[in-house]
Amino acid sequence: MIMGDVELAGEGAGTRLRARVRRWELWSGPRGVPAVFLVVEGLAAAVAVIALLRSNYETTEFVRFGSLLGLAVLQAELSRSVERLRRTLCDRPHINMTSVWTFAGVLVLPSGLALALGLLIYLHLWFRVWRGMSHRPAYRVVYCAAAIVISCLAAGAIVAGWNGLPVGFAGSLKIVEAAAVFTVVNAFIVALSVYLHTGARSPRSLFGTGDDNLLEVTTLVLGTSTALGVVHAPALVPFVLLPVLVLHRSVLVRQLEIAASIDRKTGVLNAHAWHALSERELSSAARAKSKLGVLMLDLDHFKQVNDVYGHLAGDVVLKVVAKTISEHVRDYDSVGRFGGEEFVVLLPGATETEVLPVAERVRRAVMAIEVEVETASGPRVVRGLSVSIGAAVYPSGGTVLERLLHVADSALYQAKNSGRNRVVSLAAA
Repeated sequence: MIMGDVELAGEGAGTRLRARVRRWELWSGPRGVPAVFLVVEGLAAAVAVIALLRSNYETTEFVRFGSLLGLAVLQAELSRSVERLRRTLCDRPHINMTSVWTFAGVLVLPSGLALALGLLIYLHLWFRVWRGMSHRPAYRVVYCAAAIVISCLAAGAIVAGWNGLPVGFAGSLKIVEAAAVFTVVNAFIVALSVYLHTGARSPRSLFGTGDDNLLEVTTLVLGTSTALGVVHAPALVPFVLLPVLVLHRSVLVRQLEIAASIDRKTGVLNAHAWHALSERELSSAARAKSKLGVLMLDLDHFKQVNDVYGHLAGDVVLKVVAKTISEHVRDYDSVGRFGGEEFVVLLPGATETEVLPVAERVRRAVMAIEVEVETASGPRVVRGLSVSIGAAVYPSGGTVLERLLHVADSALYQAKNSGRNRVVSLAAA
């Protein structure tokens, strides 16, 4: 009887464990995500265990390990609110400050301790900073930690065999090579996650902006400085905290500036930011005596989307439309939202013959949109969207921004009145 109770209890525990595993957010991700994530995390776990078991450590190495870990924890605690706010504002690959400490570990620690350093830093960040943030689920943190482990191992292979830090010109090249390997490996592993989750293909979406990558390079430079301090001037290493904290806060200020110019519902420029940018571009066009195009776009019958699928579904559709417009104009064109379902695009340097093909490309792309939305009756697919577009070109359509917008709006009005889902240009008005 007792044996039977024990078996039942064991079965109950096993059932509860399986139920908990099935509830992991990992399984609800896009197709392919669980398999890729488990492979990457399994590989990272295997190499970490092998590295830890195969290394013989000296007291000096443990002291360096403890110093780097302590500084990483202290930096995370001092900038906890900054990191949480940065994480909230960020909607693309997120560059944090961990590379300062993990790359320093690559340069001055045996591989086993370097990998352990990265894992412990991410474990601390999870429990003290990221835990409970809805857009920072545990499985993504584990994946990022695995990416750091693999990146550290790849970079460590470049400087393996050096006693302490590489020295001289050849040693400096080795450090640069290790930094490049660390960056490239980590970037591609993270880009794979972004692609699987969003289907994004543009370099900006997969690998971040130029500012993002400059920040990553800066953290690696600080990591190199930290490593030099650990080896040659340990008493000065704590002073590295000051530039790291200042850098972290300055990056937050920049993100807040960007957030103030972005329409939160769609991710494109808000009306104020678009106007300010367009005025500057128009002044540049006037000085260079070059052309400039303006498109005004309005989704046709969008009220029906809200009425049939609900306003939350309408918001999802607007975001997809904004993304589609952005993907089908040039990288240096500026997309803004004027409110409701109306968008505007600035096309620097575009002539009369170049504006219409861009507008047609956008119109066809919007027609091809199919987006799944949640409704009260379950998931539904929104399709059959269309957009009317009005175009104007500087200087024939006007020499000031308000005149260009008026001409483009008049062209949009004509497109609506002549049947919708078409492009009308009044560039020569």
